[in-house]
Amino acid sequence: MPDQRNTVMVENARLVFRNFAGKEGQYNREGDRNFGVILPEDIAQQMLEDGWNIKYLSSREDDEPDTPWISVAVNFKNRPPKVVVITSTSRTHLSEDSVEVLDWADVQTADLIITPYVWEVNDKSGVKAYLKSLYITIEEDDLDRKYAQKDSPRDDFNE
Repeated sequence: MPDQRNTVMVENARLVFRNFAGKEGQYNREGDRNFGVILPEDIAQQMLEDGWNIKYLSSREDDEPDTPWISVAVNFKNRPPKVVVITSTSRTHLSEDSVEVLDWADVQTADLIITPYVWEVNDKSGVKAYLKSLYITIEEDDLDRKYAQKDSPRDDFNE
């Protein structure tokens, strides 16, 4: 089992099964915010050895190996994660109220750190992954770039 302080960093991560809004679904209870991260094979192997709950996506091709991934919980209750969206002109910290925009964002790159929570219940134990930090660079389209401003425009109507 990993030490509670050991974290795992994944750079250029591919995010799957995004549910930052915490919407109820076939595989999710209402309010449970989470997403999946495709893991490099070496990181997945080390995490498996440490007791993390690594899952595998079946390969579409017979000659390709299955793809390792892990579900990561996003919890704002105790110690909220740092979630930062990066564009060509800004860095925006997302809160519990705004993080759901990531469910539909066009992600260019994602770098993240997950932290383990070692649990034990009724003679069963495991390691649950929680988001500690996430930096996402958003793919901008032509209009995003055209209207990008470093400072917010003045709103003369509300003065």
